[in-house]
Amino acid sequence: MTASLPALAFAGIGLMGLPMTQRLLAAGFPLHVWNRTAAKCAPLTAAGAGLCTSPAQLCGQAEIVMLCLADTAVVRDVVFGPGGIAESAKPGQLLVDFSSIEPAATREMAAELLARTGMHWVDAPVSGGTPGAAAGTLAIMAGGREQDIEQIRPILAHLGQRLTRMGEVGAGQVTKVGNQMIVACNALVIAEVVAMAERAGVDARLLAPALAGGFADSKPLQILAPQMAASQFEPVKWHVRTLLKDLDTAVKLSQQLGAATPISALAAQLMRQHGGQGYLEADPATLVELYREHVQ
Repeated sequence: MTASLPALAFAGIGLMGLPMTQRLLAAGFPLHVWNRTAAKCAPLTAAGAGLCTSPAQLCGQAEIVMLCLADTAVVRDVVFGPGGIAESAKPGQLLVDFSSIEPAATREMAAELLARTGMHWVDAPVSGGTPGAAAGTLAIMAGGREQDIEQIRPILAHLGQRLTRMGEVGAGQVTKVGNQMIVACNALVIAEVVAMAERAGVDARLLAPALAGGFADSKPLQILAPQMAASQFEPVKWHVRTLLKDLDTAVKLSQQLGAATPISALAAQLMRQHGGQGYLEADPATLVELYREHVQ
């Protein structure tokens, strides 16, 4: 079966990248991986993945090169920096970027990569967190040529429950910005509610089940409220710094478009305040501490 499947390569073996690549390996895809800290690839090489020593080597091993990286600067470095993908990319190869990065930068990098190498770009950010990555139930929002997205649809079916083409390159990132605006603002309000309930003498552990099925219900409520009420902040499933980065992207995009996003701008300020108190690498469930600490 393996011989009939396209060869894949993946850069970025972090909280999301590890379970995603494990699913691709389990589905039988030939896979090569690269990560700046090579030790993080050990579970994958033990399961049969090949290890590359530079991003450029990924293109020598695969038809489709996937990225899941921290931010715009890291994506740019992995693609265009020394030993980067652009050094060995070829026409006919496809780059699929699962990272959440700036839409304008995505369009600029995609155009440069195509002009220099003939390699096309699909931005395909995901939503669903590490549980969704492990279960293969991510929501994937993609920007790129229709034929490129249809080419990867059978592959991404192993990672997500839904893949939606939102438009040309960059459209997936714009959609992910909207997703993160909703998630981050929701997380902050949930933290306010949990802290307020505690101060009022209400058992905050009952909030999620009490509100289940109502208009206030959401996946963030069902996940975060119990963790906040129990002060259960480990293991870290995602990071405050990630939400802050995405909120900053939202504010920047809104300024570029002349759009009004006052709620997200305020959320960015609150997230930055929380991160500045030592929580940048912590789980967003710790946002409840922002309000507990400031109760007089």
